Amino acid sequence: MATFVRFQDRRDAGRQLARLLRPYRAERPLVLGLPRGGVVVAAEIARALQVPLDVIVARKIGAPQQPELAIGAVAPDGVVFFYPYALRMLGISKEQAHRLVEQAQQELARRIRCYRGDQPMPDVHGRTVIVVDDGLATGATALAAVRALRRQQPRRIVLAAGVCAPETAEALEPEVDDLVCVAMPEDFVAVGQWYEDFRPISDEEVIALLEEARHRHPPDIPPASDPAESSS
Repeated sequence: MATFVRFQDRRDAGRQLARLLRPYRAERPLVLGLPRGGVVVAAEIARALQVPLDVIVARKIGAPQQPELAIGAVAPDGVVFFYPYALRMLGISKEQAHRLVEQAQQELARRIRCYRGDQPMPDVHGRTVIVVDDGLATGATALAAVRALRRQQPRRIVLAAGVCAPETAEALEPEVDDLVCVAMPEDFVAVGQWYEDFRPISDEEVIALLEEARHRHPPDIPPASDPAESSS
């Protein structure tokens, strides 16, 4: 088996993913990046496929004493989930879980205001949506985002990431219509280990990428549904 060579940076990951996602270009998909790093990857994909770019905001719920450890996530439209095994393992009570959800929802609301401003979420009903992240470790935020989008009845949800833990891919595949990753290394430990440059991305960088994309490719009207599908 060939050894996977690390990405130079998130833009490199986006360019490599764009090649794998080219078959979807004919469907005029909407590309949605998960902030913050996922938006950098998504921007390259949207540019290569010449389709609109936007953002889907989800927020992980971190463990009380280990905030970097995702034990669940929240997303718009009231989507909340926990990994039951994490709650049991850490002995988190219902009251603690409720407080964690409130904290995550406050940050979710802040990020939505920051990235979207007064821009409404694009209508995804009946269209193909590509959700993008730089990598999937636990996949918590991606899962929450996908579940929120599913409620809006898109035609197809494709989840794309530069690198993904194999066990996470196995858990996420039933939730999406297609999962596209450049690599699923067996020795996966953390997303950052697969990038030469994995510096933190600022809110300002995310906003700039979104504004650039909107000027280059204003949000469009989803393609009309197939008449055969409408009559069925």
